Formats: sequence, structure tokens, C-alpha cells
Amino acid sequence: MANELRITDHVLATLADGLLEAGCIKFGEFTLKSGLKSPIYIDLRQIITYPKLLADIAQAYLPILSILQFSRIAGLPYAAIPIATAISLAGNYPMIYPRKEAKTYGTKAEIEGEYYAGEIAVIIDDLATTGGSKFEAIEKLTGAGLMVKDVVVLVDRQSGAKESLEQAGYSMHAVLTISALLDYWENNGKVDKEKIEATREFLKQSK
Repeated sequence: MANELRITDHVLATLADGLLEAGCIKFGEFTLKSGLKSPIYIDLRQIITYPKLLADIAQAYLPILSILQFSRIAGLPYAAIPIATAISLAGNYPMIYPRKEAKTYGTKAEIEGEYYAGEIAVIIDDLATTGGSKFEAIEKLTGAGLMVKDVVVLVDRQSGAKESLEQAGYSMHAVLTISALLDYWENNGKVDKEKIEATREFLKQSK
């Protein structure tokens, strides 16, 4: 891709190294939810154990958010809520989040946090694969009277989410793409070439 993201910026290089060191991205043999065997496993929930990495990640979202139009950020449960909270603190953005299950008591809220119908919410998530969870969140937010134009993720797995969202009229932005991460780790020797190649092959086949 002509506009493929390259990890040359110091901040992005720090994130790539941090995610690998924290075990958020692992190489080996893993059985996915689908039953497929994968040479790579991405678990961004581990980020919460590393405050410095979480702060760096929040900072990396800010340049993307600075060019978007919105009133509130909406973190998706559960993995992206700590990320969205860190972004909220770093950028002074009001935050909300759609619940996975609506409360069955009290306010019976489907969305936590204060918001007003007609406002624009930008979705914050950790990972983009096919885009399914993003559409569920968009439905909840728009059902409550909010508007959604953009989705911003930390890692785009490049498995169709961007294209699916664009076809539906939404724009997806990613801090990092999986191909840029693989190129970066291959170039600095942090991951064996065989593992990089196996991962590239797997991602190509699973598209």
C-alpha cells in the first residue's frame, strides 16, 4: 500500500518495543477462538499492568484525535476502557462507554457517562480485526442519539475491519498496523525472520 504506515517515529518505535516486551504480542503457536492455529497472538489487555506503556499509548492516539471532530470519546469494553481513560486524562476529552450488557437495575443504562443526543462520539478500541464489535458499539451509541463518524484503534490487524467500516460510511484510523509492526521487528531483529514470515503468510491466508 502506498500509504502504509512505517514505524520510524520514536514514539511508535517505543510502542512496538513495549508491546513485545510486555507480552501483548506473542509469537508461537496459538489456537484462536475460531479454532485456527495462529503463529501470532495479540492480547492488549496486558497493557494495564504497565503504566508507562499505557501512558505512551494514550499519547500516540492524540495526534490522530486532534484532526477529528467529536464531543466525547467512547471506549469499548473491556480492553479499550483503560486505554480510553488514559486518553481522556492525557487529552482532557470527556469519556463515555457503551455497556456490554444493559443494567437491569437503577438507571438501566446502556451507556455510562454523561452525553447529549446529537453529539459526535469517536470510538476508541484496542484492536481491529473484522470490525464486528465496532458495529455493535456504533448501533448502541447511535441508538442513544449520538453520531459516530470515526473509529480509532491501537493496532489494525488488517483483516478487513477498515474496509467494512468504510463501506458503511465510517472512517477507521490506526496508531499501528500489523504489517508495520512486523517490518519494524524484522528490521531490528527483535523477532526471528521465520516467525515474521509465518505470521505474514497466516495473515494473508486469513484475509
